[in-house]
Parts: sequence; C-alpha cells; structure tokens
Amino acid sequence: MANVFNFLHQRFAIALILFAVIQGLWGGFQFMTRRQVSGGFRSGYLLMIALTAVQGLAGILIFALGLRPREILHVVYGIFAIAFLPGVYFYAARGTKLREALLMPLACWIVAIAYGRGIITGA
Repeated sequence: MANVFNFLHQRFAIALILFAVIQGLWGGFQFMTRRQVSGGFRSGYLLMIALTAVQGLAGILIFALGLRPREILHVVYGIFAIAFLPGVYFYAARGTKLREALLMPLACWIVAIAYGRGIITGA
C-alpha cells in the first residue's frame, strides 16, 4: 500500500511543478503588461497552496507507512513550500496591486524550484 501512495506522491509532485510553472508564466505576463493579477490567477494560486498541503499530507502518510525519503532535505523543501506560499499571498495582498503582480508569480517560480529539488532529494 505504501508503494501505491509513494507512486501517487511522485506523480503529483510533477503535476505541481507544471502547475507552478503555468501559474508563473500567467502571472509574469500580467506583471509585464502592468496589470494586476486576475481573480483566476489568485484562485489558481490558492489552489496551488491547497494542493501543496494535500501533497504534504500524502508525504506524512507515506512516512507513517514506513517509507522514508533519501534525505531529510526532502521534508524541508515541503515545509518551505507550505509556509512560503501563504506567506507571500498575505504579504502581497497588503501592498499595491503591482507588488502583488510581481511577488505572487515570483513565488510560483520559487516553489517550482523547491518542488523539483524535493523530487531530486526524495524517494
């Protein structure tokens, strides 16, 4: 059973990287055209936060079932992503619309890298 969850955890990580890159491109375009982020982008960003939390819960379940990542750094990248994304969301929302349009897509690119590093250091 642990191997099935591990397989899903790995595939879901790839999907999160793709999602983060798409969000980064979308938000980057909005920033380059000096527009505020759209409601769709904001919703996608919140969805990415939720999916990152689901991915973390899956990782905890896999850990509880006895499988361990190769390096503890794998866990650190996950904790970073789940703390960083909401932090940027709340910080950016308190500023100007242009700051929000800069920081949120940038956060997507940063967590895409963190997700990738998590895969490299994972199972």
